[in-house]
Amino acid sequence: METVALATLRRYLVAHQRFATRPRTSQAADVAAAIDRLGCVQLDSISTVGRAHRLTLASRLGYYRPGTVTRLLRQGRIFEYWAHEACLVPIDDWPLFRRRMEQLRDRHWWGRKREDRQTEALVLEAIRERGPLPSRAFEGSGTGGMWNWKPAKRALEHLFAAGELVVAGRDGFQRLYDLPERVVPRRFLDAPVPSEEEFRRGYALRAVRGRGALTEAGIAEHCRLRGGARAMRPLVDALVADGLVRRVAVDDGGAAVVVPAEAELDGRPCSGGVLLSPFENLLWDRPFVARVFGFRHLIEVYKREHERVYGYYVLPFLWRDRIVGRADLKTDRREGTLRVKAFHLEPGVRRSGALADAFDGALRRLARALALADVESASGTDRRPAVQSPGCSSRPEPSTSASSRIRRRAR
Repeated sequence: METVALATLRRYLVAHQRFATRPRTSQAADVAAAIDRLGCVQLDSISTVGRAHRLTLASRLGYYRPGTVTRLLRQGRIFEYWAHEACLVPIDDWPLFRRRMEQLRDRHWWGRKREDRQTEALVLEAIRERGPLPSRAFEGSGTGGMWNWKPAKRALEHLFAAGELVVAGRDGFQRLYDLPERVVPRRFLDAPVPSEEEFRRGYALRAVRGRGALTEAGIAEHCRLRGGARAMRPLVDALVADGLVRRVAVDDGGAAVVVPAEAELDGRPCSGGVLLSPFENLLWDRPFVARVFGFRHLIEVYKREHERVYGYYVLPFLWRDRIVGRADLKTDRREGTLRVKAFHLEPGVRRSGALADAFDGALRRLARALALADVESASGTDRRPAVQSPGCSSRPEPSTSASSRIRRRAR
């Protein structure tokens, strides 16, 4: 088995993500291609900065027109389903995920048993007659009406999990449900359902190609497959035997990684920086991130305010091939401004003009990707973001000088 240095693996992983470190504008085809290359992109309802999927895609594609994802869903070029979590998935993988739909036919992703077939029949009938409908179309008073919100919502979720309804777009962030035959291309609907073994092998291969390198435990985590590394080992053995992947040892003595068979582990660190979504694919396997990047990824939106260390919605800052800081950000849509509430350097990282310029550029590109005109941060006149150490308040101290608050046009 070949051996690679940990630093080389880290550079390869960063290069594999194809992050954009210059302003970029992308089209619908670019968005579909990025989802295909990543294998899946996680969705999340929190919009403090921007929706999770947009942040993940924007870090690679820059700006793309609002409504693009909805159009791709409606056109059957991508679909939404339970992958790592609720994710955008390339339409070519619809046949693969038919196996998971079979698995979820009688029990939801969250474990709830499917029981109310009568309400499901009424929901299906309404959508069949009226076309795509959001869940709010089935909201009732809760007593005495035809639709009681909880049963109808559960019916929609079960029908979606079983593949009997699909997401045909979103109205705001609310799903629009429709019948699969009106959205998914017929060749995918008619494809045979894979066996459990075919599904697990196919999804494991998808994960490795999308992420670039994963441990066997990381494959199980990415795919939400049971059994951990031990269960993945025979799958990887089969993929190695087929010449599709290979195992590579790492000089830190940790678990070997699985990479695509054709992968060349010679990535070069880019000179720019990029702000990562908290739900970024690269960050899903937290033990692996800690091992390769020396970074302990935290998502603190679900914590009470006094329990947070870095802030509410914090984006890790990747510079070159290291994660060097965490930015607590908030979008002010009314004013068209991206606000930097705090920026925390990682232990051992020194402030420098190059780092500050890279962070400034990453903020500008993120603002542009979100169609925001300005970036505003608590800072001095040297344009460097305010830096705080972990444990300090996530809010900058009130300024006593007008010059200490700067506004920068996002270009």
